[in-house]
Amino acid sequence: SSLNHQRITPAIKIISLDHPHTMTSIRSLLVLLCFLLPLASSFHMMLPSAATTTKRTSTSTTTQRHLFDKIFEEGGKIFEDSGPLGKGITVGKVQVALACSDRSGIFAALEKSARDGDSTNSRVLAQLANDVCLGLLRRSDDWTAATSTSQWFNTNDAGKAESLFNDWSNREAAKFEKEYIPSAGSDEKGGGPTNLVVSVVVEMQGDQTKFDGAGFSLAGTREVLSNVASDVLVDRGDCVNAVELFWTPSERDEVLTRQDVIIDFPELIDL
Repeated sequence: SSLNHQRITPAIKIISLDHPHTMTSIRSLLVLLCFLLPLASSFHMMLPSAATTTKRTSTSTTTQRHLFDKIFEEGGKIFEDSGPLGKGITVGKVQVALACSDRSGIFAALEKSARDGDSTNSRVLAQLANDVCLGLLRRSDDWTAATSTSQWFNTNDAGKAESLFNDWSNREAAKFEKEYIPSAGSDEKGGGPTNLVVSVVVEMQGDQTKFDGAGFSLAGTREVLSNVASDVLVDRGDCVNAVELFWTPSERDEVLTRQDVIIDFPELIDL
C-alpha cells in the first residue's frame, strides 16, 4: 500500500512537461487509464446481471431444498431393511364412486366382505382389501369418479404411519351419521338406483405398491386397484398392517345423489 502511494504522488506533483521522466509517467498513466476505463464500464454494466444471477440462485436454492427433501426421503430408504414389497411403510387411500342401477351385486359383496373382514388378523384384512378391489374392478363400467393418495414412512416412523392411517380413517368415518352393516340373512329389501362411494384405507409394509393415479383415467384407476389387490396378498397377506373399508349409502333404502357425492367427497375426480 505504501509503495503504491509513492508511485502515484510524483505524478500528481508534475511541474515540467518537458522533463523526460515526466513524459514517461504521463504516458504510463494514460496507458493505465485506457486499460482501467473499459474495465470500469464493463463492471458497471455487469451489475444488473449480477443482481439477476443472485435472484436466480435464490430461486434455485429454494428448488434445491425441495429436491433435498425428496433426496433425503429416498436416501433414508438406503438404511431400511427391505421386505417382499420394498422398504418402510406406505399408507394409501383409494376411493371410487359408482352409479348403481340395483343393489343386489356390489352392495351384497361389500356387506359380506365387511362381516368376514372384521378381524385384526393381517391375512383376513388382506383378503378384505383384495375382495373389495376386485369387486370394484368388476364394476368398472359403473365408475363415475375416483381418487387416490399415499404417503411413505421409514420404519422408525411407524407411529407416524399409524397416526396418518387413523386420521384418514376418522375423516371418512366422520362423514357418516352412523356405521351400519345389515346382518347376514337380513330381510331388508334393496332400494332403487343410487350413487355409491367406496373408500379403502390401507397401511402396508414396503414402498412398491402404486396408490397414486386413480381418477385421472379409467386405465389409471384400474392400475391402482389391480396393484393394491395383488400386493395385499404378497407373503400371504403378512405385509398388511391395517385396513379400513367405508361405503355409503349402507342402508338399503337410502339414496345418495350426485349432489351428495360432490358435497361429501370433493376430492373425487370425474372419470
